[in-house]
Amino acid sequence: MKPDLRPFLGQRVNVVVDRPLGSAHPRHPDIVYGVNSGELPGTVSGDGHPIDAYLLGWPEPVEGVWGTVIAVIVRHDDGEDKLVVARDGTHWTDEEIANATRFQERYFHGTLAR
Repeated sequence: MKPDLRPFLGQRVNVVVDRPLGSAHPRHPDIVYGVNSGELPGTVSGDGHPIDAYLLGWPEPVEGVWGTVIAVIVRHDDGEDKLVVARDGTHWTDEEIANATRFQERYFHGTLAR
């Protein structure tokens, strides 16, 4: 059973980037990351790996950042959900989050929890 990630909402978190902006997905090279993506060290998600997060507000590739969790993408057809972490001082609408994460989330059925 996958963990409920909603308690992370509003929390500042450290994200270690393993898939920088502009990089190709390691198993699906046709998917190019439109945002930096990484994981929260010391956590466990539904797939047994650290919790994944999309990073919004960093327009260049980064290695690791602190930001605030502004949403959770709850995937109804996958074993893990994704955090959406924003750069402090930025605001993102649901539509902007959907557009920023569409490069990968278009392959899943999910909803946005805020």
